[in-house]
Amino acid sequence: MKPDCHPAWKPALILGTAMFVIIGAFLFPPISQDASYHEFADRERWFGVPNFWNVATNLFFLLVGLAGLKALRRGMPAGTLAQLRPSYLAFFIGIALIGPGSVYYHLTPNNATLVWDRLPMTVAFMAFFSIIVGEYISHQAGQKLLWPLILLGIAAIVYWHATEKAGHGDLRPYGLVQFLPMLLIPLILLLYPPSFTGTGYIWALLGLYGIAKVAELFDESIFQALYPLSGHALKHVLAASAAYCFLLGLRKRRPIRWNEL
Repeated sequence: MKPDCHPAWKPALILGTAMFVIIGAFLFPPISQDASYHEFADRERWFGVPNFWNVATNLFFLLVGLAGLKALRRGMPAGTLAQLRPSYLAFFIGIALIGPGSVYYHLTPNNATLVWDRLPMTVAFMAFFSIIVGEYISHQAGQKLLWPLILLGIAAIVYWHATEKAGHGDLRPYGLVQFLPMLLIPLILLLYPPSFTGTGYIWALLGLYGIAKVAELFDESIFQALYPLSGHALKHVLAASAAYCFLLGLRKRRPIRWNEL
């Protein structure tokens, strides 16, 4: 069994941090989707495909997602908890669906197609957060959180899209769905003992995802330096690599037997 890892201040700190961020987000006025978001550096047509590299690099998501689903179909890898199988499946289904969803968006970037890019990303974010809760805090909590989190994430996207169509877009709920788990996960990793060896795979995922977001910010600069690869296309490669790090972890991690330590 794990050592006693549930003193009251730990969940209180996590919940308090979450509430502080959520309240803080809604102290700001609604944030609509900037139209310039859809103006990517890569606008070149190759082989008849517009925005070619932003489209083509989504293949990595599909490949990683399918590889993860294949690994789970063969049985539960050693680095997984059987109780969290739905969460692992939801994570890799989300990763796989990012591929076609993002392809659809990048062929004709606009708010309507962006919905189908963000939906599978949200499924992956929420499933991954439920995995971390299940592996570090309580597998029962991870199980119970999966579907409410996914539904909450989908609701945030539906809300954003509805407000955009009404002329007063509000990205705040979606921003929380995307970034709050990335804030809470490191806190959980630091506060609670792991169920498996190889925590580095999760830190690598977080690090690669952070670098991917930086690459996205420097889309044009990277395009000028690494032509024909843009910062946004590089973001796709890095984010898919982050998911692959987790898949490697599932294959290579081993359960920690705390009663033998």
